[in-house]
Amino acid sequence: MRKNKVVFVTLGCSKNLIDSELVMRQFVANGYSVVHNPKRADGCDIAVINTCGFIQSAKEESIETILAFGKSKQRGQIRQLFVMGCLSERYRNELQNLIPEVDKFYGKFNYRQLFADLGKPFHAELAQERLLSTPAHYAYVKIAEGCNRTCSYCSIPLITGKYRSRPLEETVNEVRSLTARGVKEFQLVAQDLTWYGRDLYRKATLAELLARLSDINGVEWLRLHYAYPGQFPMDILPVIRERENICKYLDIALQHSSDKMLKKMRRGITKEETLDLLGEIRTSVPGIHLRTTMLVGHPGETEEDFADLMRFVREMRFERLGAFIYSVEEKTYSAIHYRDEIEAETKNHRMDALMSLQESIAMEINEDKIGQTLKVIIDRKEQDFYIGRTEYDSPEVDPEVLVGGNVKLRAGQFYNVKITGYRSFDLTGDVL
Repeated sequence: MRKNKVVFVTLGCSKNLIDSELVMRQFVANGYSVVHNPKRADGCDIAVINTCGFIQSAKEESIETILAFGKSKQRGQIRQLFVMGCLSERYRNELQNLIPEVDKFYGKFNYRQLFADLGKPFHAELAQERLLSTPAHYAYVKIAEGCNRTCSYCSIPLITGKYRSRPLEETVNEVRSLTARGVKEFQLVAQDLTWYGRDLYRKATLAELLARLSDINGVEWLRLHYAYPGQFPMDILPVIRERENICKYLDIALQHSSDKMLKKMRRGITKEETLDLLGEIRTSVPGIHLRTTMLVGHPGETEEDFADLMRFVREMRFERLGAFIYSVEEKTYSAIHYRDEIEAETKNHRMDALMSLQESIAMEINEDKIGQTLKVIIDRKEQDFYIGRTEYDSPEVDPEVLVGGNVKLRAGQFYNVKITGYRSFDLTGDVL
């Protein structure tokens, strides 16, 4: 067993990843060596699992991971095992009773206590510094915690609490610091980007933040994740349009199109308002690529409602679309007020039909890109291809560009790539 070696496993979203990076930096400051998401965790002094608790499948993955590491500890391959994050924020007491192999469970926000329990100092002067787990050329930046929305199905506000904007100057300073380390591409994340500033500055401040970040020397790409359609800050659109280093990309979760379902989901917006918003976004920012998320199988969703959703997706032609299946999350509005009456088979069928439709739309959109020359950043090399992304592709969640490996390219560098074809969701091309 290697003394002072820490293995860190991060599950869930990029917001969790940022939390892990903050904690890992503290371990390094205390003299530990840190490995993130290794294939094997044998022989480490400490293992820390940062869990997700959003939906049933995420909770199951988190529990399975904890149990697997618990067995490794029983075999003597791990000396100490700690768990933090959303799942343990919500079910800390239950988990401690169920999985005694874990030395201690922490929530999402009290990870400083971990170092006190280890007898190590928490370095306050490094509280905003992270040990990046991403490739050196891109990073995620969290601009807020919590959520003030009351969507029927969502447990996030129960876990993270009310919305808390990060001070604008603090975010600007972090991005400036990261560019000095060579980071070129930034994904701005929050549970709800579009609420930013309303709590701290008493007004929507996302447009100002974008402009300030865009002005920083070394910022090549800024990309926006997790916008909410209700009370959308329209003043961000001209900023996205006019700033060359703000990607023409917006991740905006819509969840459904049927007015009945939007009301049952407590989304605070109608179908007509959604259509008007999408029209204004596409008109104001020509060429923008929209990523959205849909929810199928929510209580009350009829075949007619699902057919409405399919028509909506077919007509809107979202460039990027993901979906998830409804699961009951205790203490949410839908768990209290609705009955989960839709059969699992029906939910799965709807999910498959929706994603099959989106695949056909994505292929049509990719067909239109053949012959275009796009700016591509290279992430890595795999076998005979370099793998890169355009401004329309966020890491991990979006399609990639497979670039012919007949010339030597460097990860983290931008190249002009002529698109020659596609493979399902991914594009193929050659460097000019």
